[in-house]
Amino acid sequence: MKGTNDIRSAFLEYFAKNDHEIVPSSPLVPHNDPTLMFTNAGMVPFKNVFTGVERRDYVRAASSQKCVRAGGKHNDLDNVGYTARHHTFFEMLGNFSFGDYFKEKAIFYAWDLITKGYDLPADRLMVTVYHEDDEAYDLWRKISGLPEERIVRIATADNFWSMGDTGPCGPCSEIFYDHGADIPGGPPGSAEEDGDRFVEIWNLVFMQYDQQAGGNRVALPKPSIDTGMGLERIAAVLQGVHDNYETDLFRHLIETSAELSGVAPYGDHNVSHRVIADHLRACCFLIADGVLPSNEGRGYVLRRIMRRAMRHAHMIGCSEPLMYRLVPALMAQMGQAYPELTRAEALIRETLKLEETRFKNTLERGLKLLDEEVSRLGEGGALPGEVAFRLYDTYGFPLDLTQDALRSKGLSVDEAGFHKAMEKQKAEARAAWKGSGETATDDIWFEAREKHGATEFVGYNSTTSEGKVLDLVVGGKQILAAGQGDKVAVITNQTPFYGESGGQMGDVGMITGPDGLLIEVQDTSKQLGALHVHHGVVKQGSVSVGDIVHLEVDEENRDKLRANHSATHILHAALRNILGEHVTQKGSLVAPDRLRFDISHSKALSHKELRAVEEQVNEVIRQNSEVVTHLMTPDEAIAAGAIALFGEKYGDEVRVVSLGATTAGKDNFSVELCGGTHVRRTGDIGLFKIISEGAVSAGVRRIEAVTGAAALNFVAQEEDLLQEATALLKISVQQLPERVKNLLEERKALEKEIADLRKKIAMGGSGTAGGPEIRTVGAYNFLGQVLDGVPAKDLRGLADAAKDRIGSGVIAFVAVNDGKAAVLTAVTDDLKERINAVDLVRAGAAAVGGKGGGGRPDMAQAGGPDGTRAQEALNAVEGLLRDM
Repeated sequence: MKGTNDIRSAFLEYFAKNDHEIVPSSPLVPHNDPTLMFTNAGMVPFKNVFTGVERRDYVRAASSQKCVRAGGKHNDLDNVGYTARHHTFFEMLGNFSFGDYFKEKAIFYAWDLITKGYDLPADRLMVTVYHEDDEAYDLWRKISGLPEERIVRIATADNFWSMGDTGPCGPCSEIFYDHGADIPGGPPGSAEEDGDRFVEIWNLVFMQYDQQAGGNRVALPKPSIDTGMGLERIAAVLQGVHDNYETDLFRHLIETSAELSGVAPYGDHNVSHRVIADHLRACCFLIADGVLPSNEGRGYVLRRIMRRAMRHAHMIGCSEPLMYRLVPALMAQMGQAYPELTRAEALIRETLKLEETRFKNTLERGLKLLDEEVSRLGEGGALPGEVAFRLYDTYGFPLDLTQDALRSKGLSVDEAGFHKAMEKQKAEARAAWKGSGETATDDIWFEAREKHGATEFVGYNSTTSEGKVLDLVVGGKQILAAGQGDKVAVITNQTPFYGESGGQMGDVGMITGPDGLLIEVQDTSKQLGALHVHHGVVKQGSVSVGDIVHLEVDEENRDKLRANHSATHILHAALRNILGEHVTQKGSLVAPDRLRFDISHSKALSHKELRAVEEQVNEVIRQNSEVVTHLMTPDEAIAAGAIALFGEKYGDEVRVVSLGATTAGKDNFSVELCGGTHVRRTGDIGLFKIISEGAVSAGVRRIEAVTGAAALNFVAQEEDLLQEATALLKISVQQLPERVKNLLEERKALEKEIADLRKKIAMGGSGTAGGPEIRTVGAYNFLGQVLDGVPAKDLRGLADAAKDRIGSGVIAFVAVNDGKAAVLTAVTDDLKERINAVDLVRAGAAAVGGKGGGGRPDMAQAGGPDGTRAQEALNAVEGLLRDM
């Protein structure tokens, strides 16, 4: 008997010896086919190579590809645990030729490996060929020596493969293993072929045609080979068992499940142990490849798989979470072949534990409701759809979980009623939403959300992906196609583009597609909390609904956004440490060139406080610690110490981002609820520098800062200015503060001296010739003068000096600077009950084009834009005084 790991290794080693490039498994989330939820076949990573879109530096390849079939048309979930060969997760062994070898070598390699490498007896093997493929038939006869009766011609599409309605296609040849006469079933092509005696172990696809629109099929210039052999199936054959779940890998997982649960592995609960073992593999590999449980898309499929396994753990009597405790057993079996599992082990264990703990809180209540409803049903009855929907909506039971729970009782679910209840809830939500006063364009987003569901965001782990165009909006209207020059909003089924939310600006980049399509994405918004809408301009070509396009985020711009966003989290924590826990976020902006952070704080931050904040932030950056993200409910996150951010709307689940470590090293420096994109390690931020701090409103302060290259540039510019200043003063940097202090003191003394001289000149005192004449205007003494070049701020001092000189009377000065006029009037104390300086200054201001004026009855000041009319202003004051 050969172990599963040995079988995988032997396959790859065989093809490596035959000049094949051994290609590591691609992730379970396909990046080259948006129509697929998960990678479901070994050829998926090579699809663009087969179609000619992509070229690689090898023409032969072999791989052991991770695959999941648990959603869409390739969905084996319902059969898992009940059959011998259905799995949610499986490995597909395959060898590929891209225009290199064809049928003869493909058949030779397969026969040689199976009969010599794996030592399977030829008399237990048989093959099928497409009924028109005489070439393959003759090659099998020649290479294998099998008799004619064990080379079966199949006339159906089972032995003709195609990539789609159009594109590469060709006949297949399948290899079957005969488990023996004691197993029911007949050979392929017979009436009993659905039995389990003859099991397909390898399928060879001969890609030799191009299926064209209109039905024409033409020969490909470079025929290719695509093969697939399920590792679990061939392991069962080589280990002498008929059931995949009896192979070494599954037996180890099942026995560990039995040991941890205390329930016998092969008794009444055999199906439950099988489901748990299978689903464990799918969950762990999906989490390792970046999928986390959620209520949409791939995350929802993962959650369905998890909860199905968790219900079976509940069925066998587990009172505590089981799945996460099985992870080490899987690591021991598969961690060496797939190191990504080992790297993600901590995340996998935590995610499984959190999900199972959370689900157990509602599972018992949901099952109690289910049991109550089932007791009312007759034999073979159907659970009402509204009950199934309540289980889904209130208790988190996916429909297939409810169906699985009823399966053993011989009952079904009214699926039509379930979907009707769901549509009713959607209609009620829409009716409530329509009353919110949103715009007509937002109505389009609501329709798109209802029709297509949420956009699958794949941008946490990637900045590129393929996507299918679901909707186009131009000028506030949905359209089917857009052309060059159109300003268009594009919705795709999945995207790496982050939509603006939580203060983080939306991504920019490009969308490219068939026939030279190029859309420059200038912004990405997030509508209704679920749709990522790409806003841009069609620069080349045209785009239509249904097109498959390539989406590429501007990675340099994204990296800057990541750095600034992570920096805001660290800044928030540092501010709370330095200023106190009263500090809360009141708003933020995460842009590629800067970050802005508003906080609740009653006074300006001192230089010392700002320096301390900077030092803490940069200390965390220098730690270069990994940034960790968890998925929790908002209540769980806040209970764990996470800070909820201002302005965020949180759903049932949130991402919790942890950055850095405290000085003691026991806790994270920052833990916040956040759906934005972040750096992988704190060191990726580079450098943090505060560039300004100021008031926004009463009790709210604003800090602006830069990171990375922008911070270095800011520091460099500051240094350049410093060097320029010291060069002008011909001193060192260390001498600059003292020199500036001396210069300021000198300037202050000179300004005082100048002011005193102006007073003397204006008043004509201290031996200075001239000066304003004291005249009698009406019944009062009057001293007035137009002053050129005297600053407006000096007028009050001049007026006080003039009061001493005049004794009793009225003073008026009009100062002219830079073409503008400043008017000041003053009244001595003995006259202010009869004459109001404010009335006088308003008359003067009006003459120079000013409006109003203010002050006290004894002194008032105003201004105007027309300094050429300064004498008119003085005359206006004098004229009003004469009439008093």
